[in-house]
Amino acid sequence: MRTRRARAAALAVPFALLLPACSGSADREAGGGPSSPAALPEQAAGPASEELRGIASASAEAEESAAASPPGPTPGPGSVRDEFAGLQATLDDSCDTPGNCEYLLNRVVDELDGLDAAMKADGKGPGHFPEPIEWIARMRERIGEDRSYEHLKSHQDLILGTRDRINVWMQDHPDDYR
Repeated sequence: MRTRRARAAALAVPFALLLPACSGSADREAGGGPSSPAALPEQAAGPASEELRGIASASAEAEESAAASPPGPTPGPGSVRDEFAGLQATLDDSCDTPGNCEYLLNRVVDELDGLDAAMKADGKGPGHFPEPIEWIARMRERIGEDRSYEHLKSHQDLILGTRDRINVWMQDHPDDYR
């Protein structure tokens, strides 16, 4: 994440430096303006140019730092315990609350995806969680890739039923989440 921000900042500064250079294109054509965007910060005067030079310097330092440091590890799946806690947090929600249904259905699908990944990556192995993994796979197969509200709403019973079924299964296996 830090690397993306550093790169974005590094790209934003040169673009910002080009804007003043572009606005003086008639002067450059007549020979009166800076010959290149890189020359602008040194030739410009005033508080705005000082700020641009400071931003360019900070951006260059951030880019050098990001290039020198190895990229951080991408986070893997969470623990079964943590992912199950996220799923349980949805148990008191329903589609009866106006405006909540779209959020709830998307969240439950996301929580089930996270729990599935955690169960498959768990040290006990995916064979330790055969039923929940199978139920999630069946739900995914029926839902497909369409995450539109209308589509999820048409599968509301399947989504919430899968959540509730896994909750009951996990309650019978307390060693897996406590």
